[in-house]
Amino acid sequence: MSSLHKSRIAEFRDVLGEAEVALPKLRALCFSGIPFDGGLRCLCWKILLNYLPVDKAVWSSLLKKQRELYSQFLKEMIIQPGIAKANLGVSREDVTLEDHPLNPNPDSRWNTYFKDNEVLLQIDKDVRRLYPDMAFFQRPTEYPCLLILDPQNDFETLRKRVEQTTLKSQTVARNRSGVTNVSSPLKPSAPHSLSEYEVLPNGCEAHWEVVERILFIYAKLNPGIAYVQGMNEIVGPLYYTFATDPNSEWKEHAEADTFFCFTNLMAEIRDNFIKSLDDSQCGITYKMEKVYSTLKEKDVELYLKLQEQNIKPQFFAFRWLTLLLSQEFLLPDVIRIWDSLFADDNRFDFLLLVCCAMLTLIRDQLLEGDFTLNMRLLQDYPISDVHLILKKAKELQDSK
Repeated sequence: MSSLHKSRIAEFRDVLGEAEVALPKLRALCFSGIPFDGGLRCLCWKILLNYLPVDKAVWSSLLKKQRELYSQFLKEMIIQPGIAKANLGVSREDVTLEDHPLNPNPDSRWNTYFKDNEVLLQIDKDVRRLYPDMAFFQRPTEYPCLLILDPQNDFETLRKRVEQTTLKSQTVARNRSGVTNVSSPLKPSAPHSLSEYEVLPNGCEAHWEVVERILFIYAKLNPGIAYVQGMNEIVGPLYYTFATDPNSEWKEHAEADTFFCFTNLMAEIRDNFIKSLDDSQCGITYKMEKVYSTLKEKDVELYLKLQEQNIKPQFFAFRWLTLLLSQEFLLPDVIRIWDSLFADDNRFDFLLLVCCAMLTLIRDQLLEGDFTLNMRLLQDYPISDVHLILKKAKELQDSK
């Protein structure tokens, strides 16, 4: 470990060692990248995302309260509905004249259950594809959720719900004359056989299953937005960071801590995911246009070239901004970019500058290229050195 790295760790420890964390000092340190050592990044992110207050005296009681609250969410939104579903059919009074599976009433328990299943299947499809080039999300967690895996709890888990819903939708096919054919789910020729959905044995949970649960609880608690594709790409780096914390006391609670940090982060960026707000001042269209207006200010020649080729920011900046660049770089690089984004006083103003920096760093190729070539460059960004990009973004910020 270099002496420079040691001195940076010491600086972080000094700021975090105070009874009241000096937030401006912490932001300034985090902006240049947070060391992974000793769980510093996990702790700093929790403070920067307003999960932990600056007053250290309340940390212990607050964490205990929040983690208990998350357990309560699991009981109310996964375990209790799962017990009710497991009992349906055993107890005939669950299917009444007023409430039955075909009841169209939006307040019907069945209606809620089926709607939740639609959301769950979308989440399930997305979380299984999280960072496919890394084995991490497929591996079992060291700290599976005991509430969910308790053998005393005879209830329908999210895993069972997905398996059963997938089975039902795959094995029942209706032909054009309305005749229903039930095919064997075990046929190897089945187009989307359940082998795609292999899971770990009972008693184990893969990391992606934990992420699935976090997103499902979030969707239940936020029905106005529920789940939108792409949220999986926001929660992934948060969960990975907390679930690889070298401090096992923190790592054990990665699920609950990720949930609350994700909720806080979504409170700031959720407008990006709400289509009806796209054209409002808080919506994604405004932010994309801001990238171009900033580029015009910093590099008018490049701006005019993109305008001339009719390359709209929607073609590339939509993904950059909505997913906080999580799809453009490898996970360790995304995490480093997020150190700076989370440390930014005006949170996501710096993100606009990072997007501008990404454009100016490939200006020569863009000025020479035609529409097709330039679109390929922007949709598959060629520079992987995030330190260079962040340095350029900081220069743009300082030149204001």
